[in-house]
Amino acid sequence: MTKHHILQVGAYPEWDQGPLDAAYTVHRWWEAADKDAFLAKVGPGVDAIATRGDLGASEAMIAACPKLKMISVFGVGYDAVHLASCRSRGIRVSNTPDVLTEDVADIAVAMLLALVRRTGPAEAWVRSGDWATKGMFPLTRKVSGTRAGILGLGRIGMAIGRRLQGFGMEIAYSARSPKPGAEGWAFVPDAVTLAKQSDHLFVALAATPETRHIVNATVLQALGPEGTVINISRAANVDETALLDALEGGRIAGAALDVFEGEPNLNPRFLTATNVLLQPHHGSGTIETRKAMGKLMRDNLTAHFAGQPLLTPVL
Repeated sequence: MTKHHILQVGAYPEWDQGPLDAAYTVHRWWEAADKDAFLAKVGPGVDAIATRGDLGASEAMIAACPKLKMISVFGVGYDAVHLASCRSRGIRVSNTPDVLTEDVADIAVAMLLALVRRTGPAEAWVRSGDWATKGMFPLTRKVSGTRAGILGLGRIGMAIGRRLQGFGMEIAYSARSPKPGAEGWAFVPDAVTLAKQSDHLFVALAATPETRHIVNATVLQALGPEGTVINISRAANVDETALLDALEGGRIAGAALDVFEGEPNLNPRFLTATNVLLQPHHGSGTIETRKAMGKLMRDNLTAHFAGQPLLTPVL
């Protein structure tokens, strides 16, 4: 049987690569020295694209594949896929939601605790010998019983809120409309008001043109000098220049970030800021979840080629 041709945009773990290679004729775009020439050569035969949320599929890539009918994204974010091209050509798009929700919510709370209780600097205090020579580590701030604002109450935002309830936190959220299942949490319609009544602002929005830089200088000013930002969504949701200015100017207390513009080559100002916790975009980075994400990505491809409904469609 003739295999369908897949354009693979980025690397996958071997537990996904093996089944992909067995089921399809796979063209590895990321390995090509001359990517434009490679795309010009293989693009006309490509039936589907397998990509990652951080890599997506550009307008030029989609245009180079005239037979393309399906893009399967490994990841929940699909903002890097040129959706306008997909809509105009009737190209189906899928992602891998749900399976990563719990891990991302876990790390969001872990980042809050590490930032506010300063667990990294405290460990360095012990390892450096400062505990023995200088005494106790400087006091930090309390987390339990504080006020949390969740910007975007989708699957991940809801899971974050459930965890924060265990810390006795006062929870508010902002979304397009009040959400079922969030009874007892305050619905706040806009980001500025949410920030004003929060000690810790969690950014859990999907990235869209409307949400770009929704956390801006005005929101950070409303959050105030004792407030923190935790972003486990997409970098585009936060104005990084405004955030760095606020961090360096003491206009907010700190930030914990798992996503960055231009990652992994982030703004060097982040590397010298002492009130920011940096993570390498690994919110879903557990073996169990990455295996589940890969299976769902492959299952969507299988469903498409079998003429069945996609399991987790975006378009």
